[in-house]
Amino acid sequence: MPDSEESRLAARDELATRVLANNRAAGRKIAVAESCTGGMVSAALTDIAGSSDVFSAGFITYSGHAKQSQLDVSSEILETFGEVSLATAWAMATGALANSDADIAVAITGIAGPGGGSEKKPVGLVVFARALRGQDPDDYFTQRVQFDGADRGAIRHAATLFALDLLQPERDELRPSDDIALPAP
Repeated sequence: MPDSEESRLAARDELATRVLANNRAAGRKIAVAESCTGGMVSAALTDIAGSSDVFSAGFITYSGHAKQSQLDVSSEILETFGEVSLATAWAMATGALANSDADIAVAITGIAGPGGGSEKKPVGLVVFARALRGQDPDDYFTQRVQFDGADRGAIRHAATLFALDLLQPERDELRPSDDIALPAP
């Protein structure tokens, strides 16, 4: 395994371990709704022994149909805003909470590339949502992040780390945010 891949896995595992420990200490369960990461966030969490007391559910909803059938994302949202949008990520996080016993859910949808991008939604655009059970849905955190670069693996890795970080209890005060740009290491 190349050094960069080893360092990516080490960073992912270290963060996932902290996420599980911090949510365990907070007495809460996690759910994840993933599209462009294709299960990478769920895998990062479940690769850690003992994760079953914290990790509740992972939904891999790559297609619009899967988003509708597994997470109750409405066809109106998908048709109006598209699969890579704040509205869709918000609905995915809402659906992950509704269809699990989790206390916190994170949703990820985006364009990892190398194709599939457009002027309005370029390769590297990833949209996140974070929802807490009992929180006012108007206060769910949503954010569009433009990861620089065209390397699919790097974009998916960066999105995985960003999503894991969103699961940290210290992020509970986050609210909807402005778009940002970040490098995809």
